[in-house]
Amino acid sequence: MNRSQDWRYWLNLLTFTLGIALLGTLFVLIHFGYQGAQSYTHPQRYQRAIGDDPSQFDIEFRSITLTTEDGIELAAWYTPSQNGAVILAAHGYAGGRSAQMHALFARHGYGVISWDARAHGESGGDLCTWGYYERRDVETALDYALSAEDVRYVGAFGESMGAATILLAAAYQPKIQAVVADSAFATLEDMIHVVIPHPIFRPFIQFFAERETGLTADDLRPVDAIQHISPRPVFIIQGEADETVPPESALRLYEAAGEPRQHWIESGVGHVSMFMAYPEEYETRVIRFFDEYLLEE
Repeated sequence: MNRSQDWRYWLNLLTFTLGIALLGTLFVLIHFGYQGAQSYTHPQRYQRAIGDDPSQFDIEFRSITLTTEDGIELAAWYTPSQNGAVILAAHGYAGGRSAQMHALFARHGYGVISWDARAHGESGGDLCTWGYYERRDVETALDYALSAEDVRYVGAFGESMGAATILLAAAYQPKIQAVVADSAFATLEDMIHVVIPHPIFRPFIQFFAERETGLTADDLRPVDAIQHISPRPVFIIQGEADETVPPESALRLYEAAGEPRQHWIESGVGHVSMFMAYPEEYETRVIRFFDEYLLEE
């Protein structure tokens, strides 16, 4: 083998090796992108412990089934109203209806509907869209609340994905008359940068997630939707130590909202942790907000 042939041999070997390495890297990125998208669009279901319901807080309730416009059955709890108002309570991603939050409203005389979102808990459906189609869950709960005797007012409360969902729903459902959003993301695009910290994986996960849902990140922008809620009031809550939703989300949402609006932001508090950090103040602030805007005429 002469020197020219020797050079071509090593060049071809290097090219072949780099090609295999690139193909291998691309395969890994596609594989993890697809698996990541599947995990985000099909979250592991929350398993409720026996006795984990509002009765543990001495709250009367009944289990009901809500059927959405697109035919998905939602497992829910309902406590009738004693004051003419009902609160719709929406939980966060990969969670389930909260007995504790249900009880918080019910012990103040509010009717409450809490449900497992589609593809969560004991509800039907197998596709999570982080608030887009979950709006139909909120609308179904709203219809149920308004069908109850002596119900005149409806408010909505949500945490994390549930908070984003109620902002999206309330923007186009004027019968939701007051909203409390705890740890809502301003845009899904912003949250993607937090929950997927490695930039190299983001486009692959996002590509497969968009193919799975038929949506894009631009379809989920509560910061745009919140502008349409005014003159109905909104109350934005978030901790500055949130590592799931960008901490600046609360201020972006607050600045985009019309009047009347309120916000409560605390340093050192993580994602959906304000109630845990300040339970008495949390209950006082949230109930006072709903009392002012739903009950006082």
